[in-house]
Amino acid sequence: MSPLLACHGCDLLTQIPPLPKHGAAYCPRCGSLLMRAKPNSIERSLALVLASIVLFAVALSFPFLAMKSGGFEQQTNLITGVYLLYQQGMEGLATVVLLTCVLFPLLQMTGLLYVLLPVYLKRRLPRAVQVFRFVQHLQPWSMMEVFMIGILVSLVKLAKLAAIIPGISLWAFALLIFTTAAQTAVLDTHRVWVALEASDGTD
Repeated sequence: MSPLLACHGCDLLTQIPPLPKHGAAYCPRCGSLLMRAKPNSIERSLALVLASIVLFAVALSFPFLAMKSGGFEQQTNLITGVYLLYQQGMEGLATVVLLTCVLFPLLQMTGLLYVLLPVYLKRRLPRAVQVFRFVQHLQPWSMMEVFMIGILVSLVKLAKLAAIIPGISLWAFALLIFTTAAQTAVLDTHRVWVALEASDGTD
């Protein structure tokens, strides 16, 4: 039996037939787009998640920025930047940066890997449904793009005071934003839910 999907426009429950490659399903009552086929969604999402995890590890491990003024040079990475904010009395901002740019993206990537790899292998790990639901809730809280815009603005202002040397971590972080955005675009969440419901495991 074809799965049911609620229309985001009028809440009509509609059975979704198997879609052809690059096909789409529309609500029969209001015409809203219900679902668009995304070929090789699981495989492409899994590859982008693995790439994101590698880029995230690089972004945390190497210098983010270096400032050189006269004979003085100081390097910082993402974690020490958060620590410096905390030391300067900006505890709230340090906590927001730590959560939205480090912890939430890390939980989202590892959670997706936990769900997608077994789905790709036709298996299922315990609590996969809860983990995938948690990952979906985390998505709006990942704000790496906002953090990157803040960094670029700071670079423009600081460039008049000192020489700014971008580190490998900064480039990795920029690529990470693109890979996570691409992963979100190619992931067919409906197919993941169907795969989780059809698997044999129990939660």
